[in-house]
Amino acid sequence: QVQLVESGGGLVQAGGSLRVSCVASGRTFSSSAMGWFRQAPGKERAFVAAISWNGAGAYYADSVKGRFTISRDNAKNTVYLQMNSLKPEDTAIYYCAADTTYSDYRSWSDWRVYEYWGQGTQVTVSS
Repeated sequence: QVQLVESGGGLVQAGGSLRVSCVASGRTFSSSAMGWFRQAPGKERAFVAAISWNGAGAYYADSVKGRFTISRDNAKNTVYLQMNSLKPEDTAIYYCAADTTYSDYRSWSDWRVYEYWGQGTQVTVSS
């Protein structure tokens, strides 16, 4: 069992930065791929970024590539999403998720491979 708790969301002006964090409980964190997804009002949940269990591989949605960075600290059971050059269209609830079943990295953009989810943290970017 893995429990995930996100934090760090808030209100920021366009062009600004935020870092959201996700702390995991459970022994499987360090062997799990982790993902960030977001959901804006009236829209479906969308892939943002994912990272391999050891941090060696990171993958991004085209819409955030070059602006967002995913990282992890297995000693702290924490995964981060650094968001720079934020745009109003980045406004959404951001969720972290854990994949404990060693799915192929090519499936990490699919929310269905993740077994555990946090409650989400709101990120609002004003224009």
